[in-house]
Amino acid sequence: MEVQPAVQFDDTQVAFEYKSDRQMRKANFIFTVVNHPWISATATRLVKVGLTLRLPVKGLIRNTVFEHFCGGETIEQSHGTIDQLWKYKVGTILDYSVEGENAEEDFDRTAEQILATFDEAQHNAAVPFCVFKATGLGDMDLLEKVQSQASLSEAEAKSFERFRQRIDTICAKAHRLKIPILIDAEHSWVQHVIDDITHEMMAKYNTEKAIVFITYQMYRTDSLKRLREDFHTAAMHNYFVGIKMVRGAYMEIERARAAEKGYPDPINPTKQATDDMFNQGLAFCIDNKQRITILCGSHNEYSNQYLTVLMEKHGMRHDDKRVWFSQLLGMSDNISFNLAHAGYNVVKYVPYGPVESVMPYLLRRAAENTSVAGQSSRELTLIRKELTRRKQN
Repeated sequence: MEVQPAVQFDDTQVAFEYKSDRQMRKANFIFTVVNHPWISATATRLVKVGLTLRLPVKGLIRNTVFEHFCGGETIEQSHGTIDQLWKYKVGTILDYSVEGENAEEDFDRTAEQILATFDEAQHNAAVPFCVFKATGLGDMDLLEKVQSQASLSEAEAKSFERFRQRIDTICAKAHRLKIPILIDAEHSWVQHVIDDITHEMMAKYNTEKAIVFITYQMYRTDSLKRLREDFHTAAMHNYFVGIKMVRGAYMEIERARAAEKGYPDPINPTKQATDDMFNQGLAFCIDNKQRITILCGSHNEYSNQYLTVLMEKHGMRHDDKRVWFSQLLGMSDNISFNLAHAGYNVVKYVPYGPVESVMPYLLRRAAENTSVAGQSSRELTLIRKELTRRKQN
């Protein structure tokens, strides 16, 4: 007998109850812009020029896209967003989204900021995970050199050891406080070296439960194979596996680099192949739930529904702590809030950091919404449906 999805994603009253009328009108404006690629591209260029020339555009950015997609410039400024989400049983992952740093003192400062998110999570049930990007803690060129097995200078070797130590310090605090830590995915030419360290951390700190989480980008042709192999390694060495599963965020860059350097394209040839691999990965995780905890980081409605169906088939409670659903703040509220309303474990990625430092993140969000077929149109349709519903009531 076929199991029906336990939740539907078209109830806009549930999806947007946490947003005021003003916030809904702002969301309508933002996604109207994003839904027109040429307008979005022009706006993005103007913002970049404005910031480069130090024109007074920060206030405009702060009151539009920054307010919609970010919690604040600091953890303290993000409290309002955290509290508002938690009213509707949606948790927060505080994501320090500063990018592009390349000095040791910058990496130390980022590590301190990530450690500070644990201090928030320790005393706040609304923050069940912490997260970091490894390239925020070490130089990307150095990581590429390590992955290519090139010889390192003495200074480079010391720098790489400091990178490894920052990660260990963060994972040790996660283990001590029993707060899971997500290690986000990166470009393929540095991913293996990051994965190697992540596996070390999992073997060291996941002996009792999943604390350290590795991220699989399922648009990569080798992801499902690596997922299965990593699980079997964990089973052989008797530790638990934390898995964050996403489709992937660097497709154009990955394909362009592969073409330029003449190696096989690491990305699946079609979106359908990626969707299939993602859903096969979900099924594998639920089949092996005794050892795996999964965070499904997806804006795809079918994949989220499919995961609820898998849980139903396995007789799992909606709030089973081995399964989490996650979307980005400001996107796919119809998925997040309807899942939370139905009793599932849901968290939003809530980026924070200085406006100018978070701009690369915001520009990537704009590009992704423009490039993903139907994403901004779907957001806009739901927002306008809710605005119409509110006018009629």
